[in-house]
Amino acid sequence: MLVDTHAHIELQEFEKDREGVLERAKKAGIKAILTVGIDLDDSKKAVGLAERYSMVYAAVGVHPHDASGITPETYEELKTLARAEKVVAYGEIGLDFFRNRSPKDMQIKRFGEQLDLSVELGLPVIIHDRDAHKEIMDMIECYKGKLTGVVHCFSGDYEMACRCLDLGYYISVPGTVTYKNSVMLRDVVRKIPLERLLVETDAPFLAPEPKRGKRNESSFITYTAGKIAEIRGVPYEVVATRTTQNAGDLFGI
Repeated sequence: MLVDTHAHIELQEFEKDREGVLERAKKAGIKAILTVGIDLDDSKKAVGLAERYSMVYAAVGVHPHDASGITPETYEELKTLARAEKVVAYGEIGLDFFRNRSPKDMQIKRFGEQLDLSVELGLPVIIHDRDAHKEIMDMIECYKGKLTGVVHCFSGDYEMACRCLDLGYYISVPGTVTYKNSVMLRDVVRKIPLERLLVETDAPFLAPEPKRGKRNESSFITYTAGKIAEIRGVPYEVVATRTTQNAGDLFGI
């Protein structure tokens, strides 16, 4: 069994065949899917899906792309959503200096506010980090001992991974680990303890080989787990069992 610890099955891309996606996931041995909100409205949809489907859990939060649109009322509504039984994390939040859809200073301000909110809610945090390694690490190090979570779609090097582990965070590995040019990510996967790895799809994005270029979905996570097993030289079942246990340890799934 596997847990897809980061997907976006609430998005429009899955409107026409969401139940088929979930059924294919079950047949592929997927135990649970964590669908992750990217803004307030999207978080509401994620919570709604978690209430509707037994294998779906939810995270709520505002992605850095939408940091400029956050108001005090946004946070109050997110607090209410976070009380739902199957909300197991706060996110995805963080910094994205690649697309810069919100100004950098605003992203940093809102990231700090949402880290504070994660502490208040007592939820693990799901962190988005794109071209912002230094700023991400500087900020989460201020919460050492107060907050834990996962750096999703990890794109840093082994040194950064070790810093994350020291802070109590998990490293989440997406389908990009199957790409030929993912040398740095494979190095991280090879070296860090299996006890701190999670697997994810980030569906509908980042489909693994040999599905690259297609809409990603949770059933494809088997390719990611298989590549991790190959890199580490262990049976697939070892990766599946351990990463599922890790998801339980972090999210209570």
